Amino acid sequence: MKKNISPSIRLHLWLENDRGALIGLGRAMLLARIREYGSLRRAAESLGISYRAAWGKIRQAQEYLGKDLVRKEGKGYVLTDFGEDLADGFLKWHDEVERRALALAQEHFPWPVLPYRVYPVSLNPPKSRPFASPPFETPLSDPVSTPTDCVDKELQ
Repeated sequence: MKKNISPSIRLHLWLENDRGALIGLGRAMLLARIREYGSLRRAAESLGISYRAAWGKIRQAQEYLGKDLVRKEGKGYVLTDFGEDLADGFLKWHDEVERRALALAQEHFPWPVLPYRVYPVSLNPPKSRPFASPPFETPLSDPVSTPTDCVDKELQ
């Protein structure tokens, strides 16, 4: 009996210190959405979380890091330079770790292993097409980088 095996890799990566989580994929996505929308409320809604939960994640990370990630500007929010660097750095690091893990999975398993998620944010989202393309640089025909349609909304 032949079974259809289509595994996908799941990575849950974050950086923490002795006080708790500093940044994970959820916080990085939240920061990227704040950059895109200029609004914490809209960023939270787009990720399916409450404003209170989003602000709590930002406030906690800022407290643990000792630096501001966002600042109020007009009626909305913008990322600080540190917030920009942290979000972009995390997303690039996560992408690279996932690529390497996928390559290793291809070596060790007898079937193709797919990435779990397509990031709903790009590293530098265009103003006219928010979240139009994931940050993958390899062609989608490459079995190591072929995305599934699943998006993990879990926030770290």
